Amino acid sequence: MLGVERRAATARRRFSIGGAISVAEAETGLDARRKRLIFRAWHRGTRETDLILGRFADAHVADFTDAEIADFERLLDVPDPDIFVWVTGAGPVPQEDVSPVVERLIAFHHQVR
Repeated sequence: MLGVERRAATARRRFSIGGAISVAEAETGLDARRKRLIFRAWHRGTRETDLILGRFADAHVADFTDAEIADFERLLDVPDPDIFVWVTGAGPVPQEDVSPVVERLIAFHHQVR
């Protein structure tokens, strides 16, 4: 029965409302750019960074402003080991990488502990 429900949910996501937006977009309110960010955050290469960025993205990307989206896109271009060091506090964030989004990411993971 679960397989039938999963296929029905997939079909609903593929159905288009008036040809403009999909049901999934209408349900979640996420545009394509935000969806790509969430996907990229969860598919980094190392599981640790997937968890760090993916959980943060799930919690915050929907509410990001355009400037925060741009900051998060830049953050996703940073190598995994650097992000891991910043979040764990093993090293400082270089001045050129400091942004409100990076500060929120670090604060988010210090709250989760």
